[in-house]
Amino acid sequence: MQLYNTLTRKKEPFETLEPGVVRFYGCGPTVYNRIHIGNARAFVMFDTLRRYLIFKGYRVKFVQNFTDIDDKIIKKANDEGVSFSEISEKYIDEYFTDAKGLNILPADIHPKATETVADIIALVQRLIDGGSAYEAGGDVYFRVHSFPSYGKLSNQPLEQLEDGARIEVGEIKESPADFTLWKAAKPGEPSWESPWGRGRPGWHIECSAMCLRHLGETIDIHGGGSDLVFPHHENEIAQSEAATGKPFVRYWIHNAFITIGTQKMGKSLNNFFNVRDAAEKYGYDTIRFFLLSAHYRSPLQYSQESLEQSRSALKRLHNTRDNFTFIAANAERDELTAEESSLLAGYADYHERFLLAMDDDVNTADALAAVFDMSRALNSVKNPGREFAKLALVQFLDLIDALGLVYSEQTPASAGTLSDDEHIETLIEKRTAARAAKNFKESDRIRDELKAMGITLEDTPLGVKWKRAE
Repeated sequence: MQLYNTLTRKKEPFETLEPGVVRFYGCGPTVYNRIHIGNARAFVMFDTLRRYLIFKGYRVKFVQNFTDIDDKIIKKANDEGVSFSEISEKYIDEYFTDAKGLNILPADIHPKATETVADIIALVQRLIDGGSAYEAGGDVYFRVHSFPSYGKLSNQPLEQLEDGARIEVGEIKESPADFTLWKAAKPGEPSWESPWGRGRPGWHIECSAMCLRHLGETIDIHGGGSDLVFPHHENEIAQSEAATGKPFVRYWIHNAFITIGTQKMGKSLNNFFNVRDAAEKYGYDTIRFFLLSAHYRSPLQYSQESLEQSRSALKRLHNTRDNFTFIAANAERDELTAEESSLLAGYADYHERFLLAMDDDVNTADALAAVFDMSRALNSVKNPGREFAKLALVQFLDLIDALGLVYSEQTPASAGTLSDDEHIETLIEKRTAARAAKNFKESDRIRDELKAMGITLEDTPLGVKWKRAE
């Protein structure tokens, strides 16, 4: 397996520090709003890579933080007349709602900045003691000139970074490039006691403190959107390696932006679409498919047309799963024929293509191509038996499960209720009972209800078979 490493700007063979174990940190959301499609790309990328590593037999320890104290959170709390913690807890819950809808597995640990203050203070003091940081007026800054390799992740010389930086009026930094580790308290803002007076953590230091606490001094993978390369991840490297004297991260992975027209999707440009709003119309499963339809390092154009295309393509995978689930339960013939055995052996080619694609820097676009080719091959089989359908279904589900796809078609309105599949099966059972009771009016009504949902029924000698409209 190879991963593209932002630090070296090339693909590298993936080798873990500890055999069979992956220590993986993904930058989580700043919780002052619902996540948008651009945010979701990183979170789905983390989840897909994590799932695939597990698929390959690794034991993965995954940590994803919540930045629950920040200028934006404080502003929103002040605007709404509530505490900052009410805002952060509300949007942590909102994150989990969308993450569950997108079939994102919960992290092993979801640390919060406010729960890590003691670790952050200890790390800042460690940097001061080592000469890499200094206190000035209650603020604490990282001394960038103390870290000679600063700029190695973003590939920007320090002189260039300093030319683009300015010391604002009232700042007392030694150098324009020095960045904040600890912020002195301002009137009315939440704060914590520290050796430098009351204050709160800077943004960058929280991730270093969390990695050190939960994953160790050197971790295998650190991920995020490409907008985090500089300054966030650059600063994480500087402060972490200055504190420990060890390499911080072995593989840095960054996903490209979601674009609207020619612009990056983002809250600052006010051109973003919340996951929740898109899921109301298209379903969460469609959004996940859309985000996996291109390689994670390639820009991805967001549009209603692209989501419609994703929904249509995804239905083909749902129909293949549903069709073979039905055959596995209802086909008249059970035994496996010689021809079916040969077909099953041939399906190993699709698995091999899938593995080659995913091993090549998590190329989900090519992996999906292998999945769709397998789907077409399955649907072309004439009169399959039960045993063949069961074995073929296992092979098919093996691939789509590794991508976290074809799990439901829930929208936010249906979350927490019966899944769409369960609801459809319930309606079909009611229709079957109505037909048996010769209540054809009720039977026809249910059939019309299913048709309005895009479900086509076929009454076969094996029972009622259903599929979604293409």
